[in-house]
Amino acid sequence: MLQGKAEVSHAVARTVLVLIAWSLGAWLSPAGAACDLSEPETGTVAAVLDGETLQLSDGRIVRLIGAKAPSPPLGWRGEDPWPLVDEAKEALTQLASGAEVELKFGERRTDRYGHALAQVFVVSGATRLWLQEALVARGLARVYSFPDNRACVSDLLARESQARAKRLGVWGSSAYRIESAEDVERLGRLTHSYQLVEGTVAAVGEGGGRLYLNFAKDWRSDFTISVERKDLSAFTAAGIDLKGLAGSHVRVRGWVEWRNGPMIEASHPEQIEVLPSAPAPEETKPEPQPPRSLAPSLSEFCYRGVPPPGARARRPPNKGEVWESVDPPRAPSLPLMGRAARPKAE
Repeated sequence: MLQGKAEVSHAVARTVLVLIAWSLGAWLSPAGAACDLSEPETGTVAAVLDGETLQLSDGRIVRLIGAKAPSPPLGWRGEDPWPLVDEAKEALTQLASGAEVELKFGERRTDRYGHALAQVFVVSGATRLWLQEALVARGLARVYSFPDNRACVSDLLARESQARAKRLGVWGSSAYRIESAEDVERLGRLTHSYQLVEGTVAAVGEGGGRLYLNFAKDWRSDFTISVERKDLSAFTAAGIDLKGLAGSHVRVRGWVEWRNGPMIEASHPEQIEVLPSAPAPEETKPEPQPPRSLAPSLSEFCYRGVPPPGARARRPPNKGEVWESVDPPRAPSLPLMGRAARPKAE
């Protein structure tokens, strides 16, 4: 009897959320239908493991590729719940628990643990509810793309922009605010976390097979976007002239790392948005720039599921192999204004 009541409760809650999703336009739209995806595989959701991970009745684990649910920074040890983590899981539970779903794939289909990396659609008669779009539209996920899994990202970015304009979910919380490229001190504290950073490119430099978008005169300590030369053609094909971005206002998303100042590695064009013009910075002539550290990025470690050197896998209780995040190596403490003095990598 209790199980029956619980199932009815879930069904009622799902109906309410489905109506909300419909009002937000999350039912499979021409844009969602036009994504370059595979033929669907089907399954039934047995459990919701977190705000972006499902377990199917046949045992498969499915990650909602392209949508990053709210989560605390890697290595965070606070006692209070991190903002919106529970809300995102509850919303996904109400939308998907017990539901029939279709899995559609873009490029890479699985991670190193064999977990499916899919766009997921809840089947309801002849209609389909796109879970990633529903969560992003409600501000309960941010767009999170990979160079080998870019399908549907442009559609999700459009939904994210609408949610941000309405300050829904994460966009109304300071924990997920868009950071300023000028605030190097704060960005230094946010290393090993996924962030959106916005600012005006001061100069573009090259060195060691990389292109650097520098956001201040002193590239030895400023915030920087780093792009490998082999990836430049993908940006050009998307209409982004990286070498011509000096003076442009841009937004970048990715994992903040420390390489002679805070840095985000950009490997594909969906990571960078060129925004309406901002006041142009004072013209500067970039000096020759040697490469920064070429160690693998933290985003690659997290996506591939391989702990970086000195790290250990961190798996919360009862989640077994589902958890793929890792504790990063502890960085040495830095004085608040001491980053500029850190020696430059040769």
